[in-house]
Amino acid sequence: MACVVVPVGSGWPGDQADARTPIATSAKEVVELAGSASTLADLDARISVCRACARLVEWREGIATTKRAAFAAEEYWGRPVAGWGPADARVAIVGLAPAAHGANRTGRVFTGDRSGDWLFAALFRAGFARIAGSTRADDGQALTDVRMLAAVRCAPPANKPEPAERDTCRPWLEREFVFLRPTLRVVIALGGFAWNVIGPALAAAGYGVPARRTRFAHLAEEVTSDGLLLLAAYHPSQQNTFTGRLTEPMLDAVFIRTTRHLRDG
Repeated sequence: MACVVVPVGSGWPGDQADARTPIATSAKEVVELAGSASTLADLDARISVCRACARLVEWREGIATTKRAAFAAEEYWGRPVAGWGPADARVAIVGLAPAAHGANRTGRVFTGDRSGDWLFAALFRAGFARIAGSTRADDGQALTDVRMLAAVRCAPPANKPEPAERDTCRPWLEREFVFLRPTLRVVIALGGFAWNVIGPALAAAGYGVPARRTRFAHLAEEVTSDGLLLLAAYHPSQQNTFTGRLTEPMLDAVFIRTTRHLRDG
């Protein structure tokens, strides 16, 4: 099956990579390339061409080939999805992984799917986003003081990365936290998977994460020894929003708490 992915240097909005960007093809190379990235933009470029996890590469590119009927006329990104938002953000929002027909299609994290609809609307209400939604990478959306990223950068089958894939991808997250450290004040983990990943990633990046982590629950929180607020939230997945497990006021409460910490913390 031929794979359809956006080639580097094609002019896709937000694509940081070019023909000189090194490509990781193993867990060892992820460690090496994450650690040697010189800037956040350089890191984003390297993330966006990673091919370290064969199962995820096959899945994300297969989805980009077969597509969903509703998006049959669209070109799919089909590559790993880097973080998005200002490099001096005080807030980082960490999700699980790109959605197969969301960010795997648009090339921008949390863009083009129902979860993103909920998240961007909440960010808009809280004053962190320019507009109340995000449908594609060139839609005019912009974030203020917030950077979005994912624990795993490729869309996984059934939205369930394997433990080895999670661990292979984590050095990208660790290095991103290093670059964000001068300004970062709050990390929001959407879902239990992200909550469990951010602890060791932040510790590896030099933050004073508590040795005993707080159990995941909506609005559960802990503060590192260096004053970083770690805040847990239910993921705005369709399963959670359709069933009422997560409501708009519950999601708004996450950003009310975030704003209070930025002001007073």
